[in-house]
This record gives sequence, structure tokens and C-alpha cells, in this order.
Amino acid sequence: MGAKVAVVYYSATGNVHTLAEAIAAGAADAGAEVRLRRVPELAPDTAVDANPAWRAHLDATRHVEVATHDDLIWADACAFGSPTRYGNIAAQLKQFIDTTGGLWAAGRLQDKAATAFTSAANPHGGNESTLLALYNTFYHWGAFIVPPGYTDPAIHAARGNPYGIAHPGAESAPSAATLAAARHQGHRLAVTAARLVGAVTAAR
Repeated sequence: MGAKVAVVYYSATGNVHTLAEAIAAGAADAGAEVRLRRVPELAPDTAVDANPAWRAHLDATRHVEVATHDDLIWADACAFGSPTRYGNIAAQLKQFIDTTGGLWAAGRLQDKAATAFTSAANPHGGNESTLLALYNTFYHWGAFIVPPGYTDPAIHAARGNPYGIAHPGAESAPSAATLAAARHQGHRLAVTAARLVGAVTAAR
């Protein structure tokens, strides 16, 4: 029985979007039904237009559906992706997360599998603290956190971050090794979620 996986992300210039696609592909390879969703852009046009890469990416991904609460309710597992902002979650993704209080209070987010991924300009630009900040949210939800750990050689090949895939954006687009690790992370999330769903079904 395949799991239902929602991959929810914010990306300014495209790196996190590329990681999100790889996470989604890995989950699909594991037999999951996948929804790839972006959160809305909050920055004013003046800020976006000041960076041509930002404007180009925003225009190029308008076809990606915008995340809603229904996507989280539907999902057995969630993967959240955000660029690093001063070692923390980007405001765009945080704003979406902050609207889920009603779902949390109603118990609609508990017992889901969850993982996270990120990108900062350099390898030590706050990647791990951003991932841990996302995991703080999952603790409050009562979710089961599914990090990649060192569960596949692909993680070592992608610089070995056990918390989640983290791409140094200053090195241009994510490498083949990084994308392979992201696919493994998505696959692992989907397999874990399917096991959780199966265990709940068996318990009934």
C-alpha cells in the first residue's frame, strides 16, 4: 500500500525547487502518490525584480500548485523545504506553517511522517539549524521525524548531512550527487510512511 506524500516548499531562485522535485521523485519511486506544492511568494515585486534569477524562477514555476491545508490533511507524510535565512526558515514557508494552528489543535497533523531539506549560499550557512527549526514544528505536531541519517551511500556522496539534504547555493545548481541523496530521502520518507499506514490499518 503506497503512502500519500506532500512535498511543500519555498524557493526563491530555484535550488530548493530542484531539491523538492528530487524528493518527490524519490517518493514516487517508492510507490507513493505525491503532491508537489509551493507556498505563496510574500516579497514585494520591487524585491523580486531586483534579482533577475528570483523573478525568472517565480515566473517559471507559476504552474506549480499552491499549498493548502487540504494537502496536509490528505498526506500521510510531509517533506518541507526552505532556503536558509539567517540560519532559520524563510518567512514564506514559516507563514504557511503558522496558519496550521487549527489543524494542529484538532489533531489533524499528528502521526504523520515528516522530513525537511534546505539550501544556503555556502556549506556552513545555517543549513542544520534551519532543518532543526523545521523539526521543532514537527515535534509540536506529534509527527514522526524521518531524517536521512547515514542510511545510504548517497548521503555521504552529498557531503553527509544526516538531518536532511542541504545544498550550497553558491555552487550553482544542485549536483547529481545531491539530487541522488534527495531522491533517497524522499524514498525513505515514503517507505516509512507506508509502514506507518500499514501498522495503523493492521491495528484496526
